[in-house]
Amino acid sequence: MTPLVRFKLAAYARSHRLFQPIIGLLAMLAVFYSSTVPPGKELSSYADSAGLLILVFAWAARGLLDTEPATQRLISMTAAGRPGREVGAGLLAALIVNLAMAATAVAVPLAVGFAATPAPVDLVQGAVLHLLGLSVGTALGALTSRPILPSPAVSMLALFGGYLVLLLVSLTPAGRFTVPIMPWMRAANAGTLSGALLALAAAALFWSVAGMTVYVRLRRTRP
Repeated sequence: MTPLVRFKLAAYARSHRLFQPIIGLLAMLAVFYSSTVPPGKELSSYADSAGLLILVFAWAARGLLDTEPATQRLISMTAAGRPGREVGAGLLAALIVNLAMAATAVAVPLAVGFAATPAPVDLVQGAVLHLLGLSVGTALGALTSRPILPSPAVSMLALFGGYLVLLLVSLTPAGRFTVPIMPWMRAANAGTLSGALLALAAAALFWSVAGMTVYVRLRRTRP
C-alpha cells in the first residue's frame, strides 16, 4: 500500500490542487494571529483554530481524492490487488496531508502568534484538538469527493453545507454527542477542557470513523 500512497501524494502535488487548501490554511492563520494572543489564552486560540480549520482539512482531503480520474482509480485498484487497498491508500494519503497542515497550525503560533510560550499541557491539548479536527475534516472531504458526488457544484455545496450543519448542531445541547466543535471551544475558553477532553474526543472520533466507514462502503459501487 505504501507505493500507492506515495503515488497519490505525488499526483496531488503535481496537480497543484494542494495549493488551494494551503492558501486557505495560511489565510486563516493570518486572521487568527493578526494580533498577538495574550498569555493564558493559548488553548482557547488552539481550540478555535482546530474547529475552524475543519473546513480546510475537508477541502484538502476532497482535493486529493478528486485528483485521479475514474479510469486511473480503476487501474490503481487492479494494481493494488484489492479495491479496498486503493480506497485505504487514498484515505491514508489524505490523513498525511492534513496531519502536515495540522502540525503547521500548531507550530506557527509558537513562533509568531503567542505572547508567551503555552504550558506543556495546553500545547498537548491543542495538538489533540487539531488531530480531532483533521479526522473530522478528512471524513467530510471523503464523503464529498468526486467518487461519491460526481458533480463539482453539488460536492462543494455539500462540503460547505456539511461543515455549517456540524457547526450549528454543535451549538445545540446535542452537540456533545455529535461533532463537538463548539463544546470544545467553550470548554477551552472556560478552562474545563482537561476534564471534558476524553468525552469530546470520543464523540469526534466516533463520527469521523463512521463517516470514513460510509465512504469505504459507498466506494464499493463508485470506483
